[in-house]
Amino acid sequence: MSLTTILVPDIGDFANVDVIEVHVTVGKKIKIDDPLITLESDKASLDIPATQAGTVKEVQIKIGDKVSMGSPIMILEIATGASSAPSVSAPTASPVTSVPTAPVAQASSTASPATPAKAVTTGEATALPASHVERAYASPSVRRYAREKGVDLRRVTGTGRKGRITQEDVDIFLKEGAKPAPKPAAAPVQVIGSGIPAIPAVDFTKFGAIESIELGRIKRLTAQAMTRSWLNIPHVTHNDEADITELEDFRKSLKDEAEKKGVRVTLLGFAMKAVVNALQTFPTFNASLDPAGEKLILKKYYHIGIAVDTPQGLVVPVIRDVDKKTVYELSAELATLSKKARDNKLAVSDIQGGTFTISSLGGIGGTSFTPIINAPEVAILGMTRSKIQPEWDGKAFVPRLMQPLSLSYDHRVIDGAEAARFCRHLAVVLGDLRRILL
Repeated sequence: MSLTTILVPDIGDFANVDVIEVHVTVGKKIKIDDPLITLESDKASLDIPATQAGTVKEVQIKIGDKVSMGSPIMILEIATGASSAPSVSAPTASPVTSVPTAPVAQASSTASPATPAKAVTTGEATALPASHVERAYASPSVRRYAREKGVDLRRVTGTGRKGRITQEDVDIFLKEGAKPAPKPAAAPVQVIGSGIPAIPAVDFTKFGAIESIELGRIKRLTAQAMTRSWLNIPHVTHNDEADITELEDFRKSLKDEAEKKGVRVTLLGFAMKAVVNALQTFPTFNASLDPAGEKLILKKYYHIGIAVDTPQGLVVPVIRDVDKKTVYELSAELATLSKKARDNKLAVSDIQGGTFTISSLGGIGGTSFTPIINAPEVAILGMTRSKIQPEWDGKAFVPRLMQPLSLSYDHRVIDGAEAARFCRHLAVVLGDLRRILL
């Protein structure tokens, strides 16, 4: 037998992250990949898995602690000759974005009273579809445990921190069935942030029938990040249009070649390349303001976040080094990350390090909107549906495909003239991608 201390592995740029669940106790035997603890930042919740099997001799962490890479978790007794995992996989994250866009119709995160979801209360468990557990406020390991036990987490009352559902809550549900959650009392007007009055609570039942639907965790955290960004950053939005008639013809001409490569080329691939060209020309847009507000940090890399609509809410996976990749490579990576986002399988590294964000509603519609900046970035580009409209060519009106652009920017860093020049430059590049070669 030998003793070893298990430490928090590399969790990316996160530091001083809250411990919201501890899954081990003294004397418990654990296997490789068993969850040890669950961490939660403002962007993601993640399980830290075991990389070695053994028996827990001492737990050195508790709920409410703040940890970083290298913080001790526990002391593990390992049998002589026992092997450890060959490599440490990245912790699985349940990410949230801080980029809101125009509202998008999404599936309800709770079951309708008329159509309650089937849940197991006694007897042998039957596995449930992922949709019954992924939207609950629970860690990835608890969601997996509930799925294996056939428990619909939407019917489980959480007793953990901030109402989080724990494995013990699932076990209690299996034994006793669902218990009604206590009805919160109406709260008086409160003050949040810098003396900003909160919206007072209203008893809507006085006016008619209502249905209360709990927001999913991602939407709740997105709301917090959205409010933080809106209250701290003076937002201004500049609108413009780009003539993408030739670009769209070129994109369509690549269809056969793209199919041979196994990818689908969309406008977003070209938009990312054009945005990077604009960021290189106007470097203050590829920057962050330091917390003191006295220095501008210019970034020499170009990692573009793409807002993706998922059943759990809006998330922003990041495509790295866009300036070094082809449109084919960007299209393939965008498809892969979008699928991972919809399947709730993004790793922490997939949502970190963005320098600029694009939020596209082109597949849905609209003419313009005001996207909220994904802090600590200083600008975000919104794109809505392109449309054919008459444009004057000097002699006559001709039909052209025009792409609306909505640029929200931090007015502490960027002024209106800079924003207008950035959008004009971007529109010119989208109108003739050959300019990227200049």
